[in-house]
Formats: sequence, structure tokens, C-alpha cells
Amino acid sequence: MSRHITLGIAILAMAVAACGPAPSSPPSAATPPAAAGSASTRAQSTAKYAAVVPTSILTPDTVPSRIGTLTFSDGLPDDETVKKVYDHLDFARGVEAFMAGIPATSVEALKRGFTEAGFPPNGGIGITESRADARSVFLTANATVIYQWACIDVEAGPMVIEVAPAVLGLVNDAYFRFLGDMGQFGPDQGKGGKFVVVPESYKAAVPSGYHVMRTRTLNNLVIIRSFLQNGDVAASVATQKAHTRIYPLSAAANPPAQKFFNISGLKFNTVHANDFSFYDELNEVVQHEPGDAFDPDTVGLFAAIGIKKGKPFAPDARMKAILTEAVAVGNATARSIVFAPRDPRQKFFPDRQWATGFLGGYRFFDNGERILDGRTLFLYYATGITPAMAPSKPGVGSAYAYTARDATGAYLDGGKNYKVALPGPIPAARFWSFTVYDNQTLSLLETDQAGSGRDSTEPGLKTNPDGSATIYFGPAPPPGEEANWIQTVPGKGWNVILRLYGPLEPWLKLTWKPGDIELVN
Repeated sequence: MSRHITLGIAILAMAVAACGPAPSSPPSAATPPAAAGSASTRAQSTAKYAAVVPTSILTPDTVPSRIGTLTFSDGLPDDETVKKVYDHLDFARGVEAFMAGIPATSVEALKRGFTEAGFPPNGGIGITESRADARSVFLTANATVIYQWACIDVEAGPMVIEVAPAVLGLVNDAYFRFLGDMGQFGPDQGKGGKFVVVPESYKAAVPSGYHVMRTRTLNNLVIIRSFLQNGDVAASVATQKAHTRIYPLSAAANPPAQKFFNISGLKFNTVHANDFSFYDELNEVVQHEPGDAFDPDTVGLFAAIGIKKGKPFAPDARMKAILTEAVAVGNATARSIVFAPRDPRQKFFPDRQWATGFLGGYRFFDNGERILDGRTLFLYYATGITPAMAPSKPGVGSAYAYTARDATGAYLDGGKNYKVALPGPIPAARFWSFTVYDNQTLSLLETDQAGSGRDSTEPGLKTNPDGSATIYFGPAPPPGEEANWIQTVPGKGWNVILRLYGPLEPWLKLTWKPGDIELVN
């Protein structure tokens, strides 16, 4: 028996020697020599303290992969493998940084847009005095409410927000995390009141009479929506301007006069970039915010691609090329998640195209799971995080369903004619609306219609005796249906959101189904 073992060891040694490098060609320090025991040639060791090594923990000499063949010598990667792996790692982290960075760059883009429009952080309130239209680029805004927008920065101290009664208001931090509601869903219970946003580290006492929100970030986003009073836009705007105030807590004894900026019809952009400059926008956020504004894993992810607080973001040619490709793939990924979601939970009904943009509520949670694609979908497609967008009680808040496809599953075509039927009664305590969006900008579709949509409060909108209604989409209205028609543009795709303000129980329990969008011609 010992003779056979000795002979086997000798043959193995000869085979290893035959496969090893020639003595005249010593390997580089980064490319280790082949050795007995590599995964493809490893035999059971005869050492006194030999282990029984499962093959599952060994690394083969060559491994085919999506980034090419990976080559090892006794488990040690060669130079080419190391290069492939690090290029791939930087690319993968670049894609992931795009997905994880969307909430930060989205708030940053809003801040930049507001500054461009004349009201930088702590510098005033933008208000849609004649409602929104397609000339201002906002993610899925609508023309059925009056908006007030502002950014506040608490670096110099807490900031006060006063709101009018009956509004739907919210505050999000610089990473689109929910801080609190104001108005109908807020602690003021829709009666109006005073709120104060303070840094998380703020230790001083806040005077009585304020609802306090604490924030991990310096920059914070304020969104206030209000409904029309009996269809009177001017009166509704006047009410908001009479009550809304934003000022430093240090000036509470004598607040300065509030500056408002009418942004209706103003041309400016509030949507983050989808090319390499996305990472520049993300770097702006990281440099401005505290180092612990985001969780350590997120900070580490950004740092891994060169975005680190206190350090310049200066990728070399290799890294810039990798990130340029990464942002393109990240953008394609986000758009696939929005327009072709694969999570079955995304659809409201298995036999309809209507999907939710708010999967898992305002934290995108499901029994301990962070729904990653759901979070990407919402934050790429929309703005404003609040529980009021996923109400559980009838008659309050607002509900949303969106689609970019017709009843057959085909993408909606701006050159074709469609219709959608809403069975009656439509479960909305306040009103309902359809709004059409540009697939590129995800903002209001640029047409000759100011609001890019229709809502049930509009004079002349036709409904049936049972409350049902049919809305038409296309380049031109069907004869006699002008009041129920939304214009689309040949050569451009589009997507649409159905909104129910004050959704009722049939919607909350999904016993009421909107029809799919059906091709007419």
C-alpha cells in the first residue's frame, strides 16, 4: 500500500512540475506561481494534520463569468482577473450609487430649480398662482391644486413654517425621508398652525405653541397643496398667501414679511440629471450635509466611487468612463422599474394595467423588507413622501394609480386615440382627475392644454347619471367630447396618473376597478 502511495505522489509531483512556469521565466509579484493543491489538481493531502476539504470552498483555476474568464493560480487571481473584478466592482457600485442617490439628487434638483426661479433656501415660497403647467419641469406635478414649494436650511438654526387651514402639507429631509405632515394629516388636524424644523442635534428648548419636526439634514423640502375654494383660484391663492409663513425661529417675535414668487408659467427645471453630472449633483449634497446625514452603508457606497465629504470628487479618466456607463445603466434600470415593473405587488388588480407608485407605504416596508425597487420607482417618478399618499381611512388624503400601457399591454402612443371608462359611482369624496406626463421628463406633457389633464370639478365635464365617466386621449378630440378629452402628441409616448382625492372604501378595499385605457382606432 505505501509503495502505491509513494508512486502516486511522485506522479502528481511530475504533473505539477510539467504545468508550472519555466525556470527562465520567473512570475511577476502580482502573478503567483502555480502550486500543488490548486482546485483543478488538488489531491487529498498526506500531511500529518491534513483536513478534509470540501470542493465547494475551493476556487477553480478558471471560472467563466459575465465579465469574462477569471483565472487563478491556487486561488490567487492573476493581473487580468484583478483588473476585470475592480472595473466591475466600480461599475456595480456606480449603478447602485445612482439608485441610492436618487432621493438626494432629487431634492438637490428641486433646490437648484427654486434658486433658479428666485427663491433659494430660506429665501421665499414659490406658489402656482394660476396653477401648474408644462413650462415648469416637475416630476408628476398636477394642475388641480395650488402648490407652495420651498427649501429651508437649518444650518443657522431652526426654521418655522406656518400653514393655513385645510392644506395637505409635508416636510421631507434632504434624502426624501418623511419628517412630518402639516394640515389635514398633521397634528394641527387641518386647522392651521405653527411648525418648527430643528436639527436632530438641537438641544435648546422650543417655545410652546409649535409642532416640532427633527431633521438629520440641513436642507429640507416643504410642499404644501391646497384645493380651490368653489373653483375660485384667486381667492384660494389669497388665503394661502395670508396664512403661509416661513422664517427663522430666532425671528419669531417679529417675523419678516413673507416673500412669494409666482411660478406658474415660469420655465425652470427641478429634475435631477441622468448623465454623468448626476454624480456632481450627488457630491454637492454630500459636501453640504453633515457626515452622518445618511446611514453608514450609504455613505460608504458614495465614498467607494469617490464622493466623500471634505474631499474633492475628481475621478480619473478610467473611473469617469466607468461612471458614465454606470449612470446610463442605472437610469435604464430605474426606467425599467417604473415602466415595466416585475414585482406582482405593483399592480392593483391582476387583470388591469394600473399600478401603484407607493408600494409598502411611505417607508417602502413589507414585514421587515425594504422594497428596494418600490423605493426606486417612487423616488425616480415622483416627489413628496408622506403617509397621506397611501391612506387607510376613507375620505382623507389622496390615492394614485398610474400606467404607461393600454389594455393589451402596449405602451401608450401619442399619435393614437384611446378612452378609459370609470364606473360609477367613482369613490372620491373630493374629486378625481387624470393627468398626462411626458415619458422623458416625467413632467406635465407639453401640449396646447395648460393642465395636461381633466378633473371632475371642471365645468362642462360630462358624467353619466350613475356617476360614471369616460375620458378620451389623443391628438384631437372625438366629436362632442372636447370637455372629456386630454391632448397627446404624435411621435411621443405618454403615461398617466389617476388621482382620487379623499378616496372612499371601494377604492381602499379595491372593490372598485377603473377600466383599462383602450385603443379606439
